Amino acid sequence: MADVLNLTVSEAATIFANDRDVIRALQPIVDVGLEYVKLGQPVPTLSGGEAQRLKVAGFLADAAKSSTASRQAVARRGTLFMLDEPTTGLHFDDIAKLMRALRKLLDAGHSLVVIEHNLDVIRASDWLIDLGPEGGEAGGEVVAHGTPEDVMLHATSHTGQALREYAAAMGVVHVVAEPRAAYLGHAVDAVLARAAGDGGLTDASNSIRIVNAKEHNLKSLSVDIPRGKFNVVTGVSGSGKSTLAFDILFNEGQRRYLESLNAYARSICLLYTSDAADERSSVDLGGRRIIKKKKNQSLNVVVLLPTHNI
Repeated sequence: MADVLNLTVSEAATIFANDRDVIRALQPIVDVGLEYVKLGQPVPTLSGGEAQRLKVAGFLADAAKSSTASRQAVARRGTLFMLDEPTTGLHFDDIAKLMRALRKLLDAGHSLVVIEHNLDVIRASDWLIDLGPEGGEAGGEVVAHGTPEDVMLHATSHTGQALREYAAAMGVVHVVAEPRAAYLGHAVDAVLARAAGDGGLTDASNSIRIVNAKEHNLKSLSVDIPRGKFNVVTGVSGSGKSTLAFDILFNEGQRRYLESLNAYARSICLLYTSDAADERSSVDLGGRRIIKKKKNQSLNVVVLLPTHNI
């Protein structure tokens, strides 16, 4: 047993290549780029990023178990995964592996909200929420939202500028006009309207809608987070990314989960409370607005944080 625990995941996968159950458990760990970790390595010795990716691997393994012999996913309720800068400290090749693993979570019917500054991750997202315009008291607003291509054409977004510079370095030039210029054509106006014109709200028929959030430096922020998509929250440091993701969205999911428990179970659980929203604030879970003070609603949220943040 000691010899087996001393094997790396890669070595174990080679030795037990003919054991379907073992490979099913090990393959997700390989998929997130942790094939070098030993089977018996204590979890507390992992770095924050490694621990976060190991949690992702666990959910990938669950998704694999829920698949039928025809490889069609079994219908189940999707989970919202929230990750805080999962690419920190990763090599470019490891980032590519992580992105493929996250896409597998989406294929299994889950949703992703990722706080990230890495431009490759931002470019690969389905929906981008850019907060700012600056940090601290000058932040807390939705600067732009939409696809990465939409945000790239936003004239005042720091993220849009970084995306344009990144694309220019690869030989692709995007011409951006000022949003208020009188000579803008209707096509460009439509893109700008999608990126910033409505303050962050879109069709909520299949989205989580946050309305009037005021925690910390958020300034009555309203934004939609599409379900079943790879959503990235970005912006300069101190713009309110973590506040939006964890102080607002995660705490609301936690509160609703605890309210679904019986009175005794709730009495032994500690719940973080804050004034992140008032009576005019709400979180809408896809086409139906739920005021934060209403009861018996649940939101399945899993937060994956580096261990030093827990």
